[in-house]
Amino acid sequence: MKILKFGGTSVGSVQSIQTLLNIVKGEVENKEKPIVVLSAMSGVTNLLLSMAEGAANGVEFTEQLAELEKRHFDVVKSLLTVQNQNPAFTRLKIFFNHLEDLLQGILTLRELTPKTRDQVLSFGERCSTLMICKIAAQHFPESYCVDASELIKTDSSFGQAKVNMELTELLIRSFQQEHSDKVLFVTGFIAANEAGQITTLGRGGSDYTAAIFGSALNAQEIQIWTDVNGMMTADPRMVKKAFSLPELTYTEAMELSYFGAKVIYPPTMIPAFLKKIPIVIKNTFEPEFEGTVIRHDCKPSNLPIKGISSINNISILNLEGSGMVGKSGFSGRLFSLLAREQINIILITQSSSEHSITFAVQPDDTEKAKKLIEQEFELELLAKKLEDVVIEQNLAIIAIVGENMKQTPGVSGKLFHALGRNGVNVRAIAQGSSEYNISVIISARDLAKALNAVHDGFFTQLTKTLHAFCLGTGNIGQTLFKQLNAHSAYLQEHNGIQVKIAGISNTRKMIFNTDGVSLDNWQEELNASNEPADLQEFVARMKSMNLPNCVFIDNTASPKPVEVYEQVFKSNISVITCNKIGNSASYKQYKTFHDTALQHGVDFFYETNVGAGLPIIRTLKDLMNSGDRIAKIEAILSGTISFIFNNFKGDAKFYDVVKEAQEKGYTEPDPRDDLSGKDFMRKMLILARDAGYAMEEADVQIESVLPAACLAAKTVEDFYAALKSEDAHFTNLKQQAEKDNKVLRYIGKLENGKAEITLQMVDESHPFATLSGSDNIISFTTDRYKERPLVVKGPGAGAEVTAAGVFADLINVGA
Repeated sequence: MKILKFGGTSVGSVQSIQTLLNIVKGEVENKEKPIVVLSAMSGVTNLLLSMAEGAANGVEFTEQLAELEKRHFDVVKSLLTVQNQNPAFTRLKIFFNHLEDLLQGILTLRELTPKTRDQVLSFGERCSTLMICKIAAQHFPESYCVDASELIKTDSSFGQAKVNMELTELLIRSFQQEHSDKVLFVTGFIAANEAGQITTLGRGGSDYTAAIFGSALNAQEIQIWTDVNGMMTADPRMVKKAFSLPELTYTEAMELSYFGAKVIYPPTMIPAFLKKIPIVIKNTFEPEFEGTVIRHDCKPSNLPIKGISSINNISILNLEGSGMVGKSGFSGRLFSLLAREQINIILITQSSSEHSITFAVQPDDTEKAKKLIEQEFELELLAKKLEDVVIEQNLAIIAIVGENMKQTPGVSGKLFHALGRNGVNVRAIAQGSSEYNISVIISARDLAKALNAVHDGFFTQLTKTLHAFCLGTGNIGQTLFKQLNAHSAYLQEHNGIQVKIAGISNTRKMIFNTDGVSLDNWQEELNASNEPADLQEFVARMKSMNLPNCVFIDNTASPKPVEVYEQVFKSNISVITCNKIGNSASYKQYKTFHDTALQHGVDFFYETNVGAGLPIIRTLKDLMNSGDRIAKIEAILSGTISFIFNNFKGDAKFYDVVKEAQEKGYTEPDPRDDLSGKDFMRKMLILARDAGYAMEEADVQIESVLPAACLAAKTVEDFYAALKSEDAHFTNLKQQAEKDNKVLRYIGKLENGKAEITLQMVDESHPFATLSGSDNIISFTTDRYKERPLVVKGPGAGAEVTAAGVFADLINVGA
């Protein structure tokens, strides 16, 4: 015996009804006689309620009733043969006439009682079940329409009737035995009291009907056919990476459902739970998909949690005061009061000092709850033993659920790390002693971001999505996009990371896309944009998009983006930059950036500030983090100067080598910008600060490579003329070095808290002697690397290696 329940969307159109009949037909052809429980057509229950409430307020309902009638009649015309239509039309017309009389009575009296409301709402299930049973009879004549109000008996709590299970199960078993040769089509949601008056079973009532029939008949399984592929790890409307769960325990399913997973309503599972009957959630529109099985004996899972549920809109009320401390019965008075008035408490948290209680309710119940509390505790409020009730609105709940949580250390830490790193403030926390659920209250505005961040944090078999906002589309920016595009598949497969470029700006225009700008045609999109570039607006938009795992990438050499770094950090967004200005300006600014990033739990990566793609900053930090002590750092960190001195040998003239370097694009338009050592100084300053020294620019001593006359030249042309006239000076330096079997090197050194950059002559024993081309090199002498320093060497300039350095920093965000 199987119970098949079909929801509103499954009976909502001609196409879905045909699919439904095919599913039932498949069971019948397997010699099964399933019981089919049906909801009203999608939207019909809301329409019936709207007509009833409108009529009670004097609003005419004729047009809505005609629309309702037409919708059912259209299905009959489409799916029933002409000779079978009249009986269906006649029975449906009787229902609609009865409904019209009821609505007319409500309109006349201007009154809608709970009893009358239940009767009006019952017509949704009555009409859909009759209609579908008549259509099914064309395919299997043993179809039989059952009004559940004749079998499910309840009390008279209209709108939320409580079932007399003993009597109901007796009636169902007896009825099924009499009709064991039939395929029963049963009205969901509706029942009747002992007087035969229609009652309804409340939210999820049709699921409850299916569970009641399943329990009464000890069914093999209960199938809930809906419009999703089972129960998902999160709300798929907000978390695109959500996936279907193959199975859940009853407890897990109830927890997920209670906190917003609307596939099934918790009380509907109780009859099945008591009899250990599996419940299978299936998709009418993808019947071949396995769906989710809810059972008592799930296989062991290696996932710490099964799913993340959420309630989009709640309010909380805060009570606090000395009158609560040690006052036995206070909580009982409070929650009994709210229960009497049918106010549902979603979540409760109380401080261990008993000084405050916070609880969550539906927004519609907020003011009512506040007034009830003020009336009940009037004396305590007047005596100032209780503070005024405080309401907070526009909140949401996110709950992680899973039976494995109680035996998996670090689950709470992972949850709060994911929320904290993304700047999601937790307003209240609740965790049951069973440890099946941890629930947190957050701002409703942050819900989508929080769900995605937590989902990425727990389901590590999925890719983690980084949302990058990029400034600068010059050589480095363009090359970064090419590298990301070329390696996106590799990143997902081997690193579990997906990078979406959510925003791009250059000095002219900017574009944004929550789903990621296409890296195949980003230039065309940017050029076609109507949004002029505006740095403050770019940052504001980045913040307002409120995406999880955001990264701000500065691929410029401008001082302007540096001005917004602190603001970005305070928005819990990481920063990656190849722009040296931020870290090499005042030490106060350097310290502020690092402290703010640390305070807000985000990353500040700038590997490319010193050695382009070379792992210099990371190596230094790894040495220090592992407890090593830096004794000395020596470095050549200018690709331009490296090229010049590596080629200044033999018969070469210094003038000619500098000219060649400029022609190859190694120097700035004015070579003095490189040869002055200013850029080198910035790199040494950053290294010194990262090594723990609070140094300023003036603390780095620079020995100029160039004579005073060259530096004083007014134009580049004059500079080259002065350089040529100083040929003897440079030739003398070269000859002196060659005489001593040494080479000229422009070396930066940090030792004993002092930094300097000097022109030196080094012999072949020095690690820098064999440097070639435009390579950079750095040597770390430490307690561990004392006899033989740790050396990092390689290309220190160029768009490819610099972009690769930015790429590497991006991959390490949040690692």
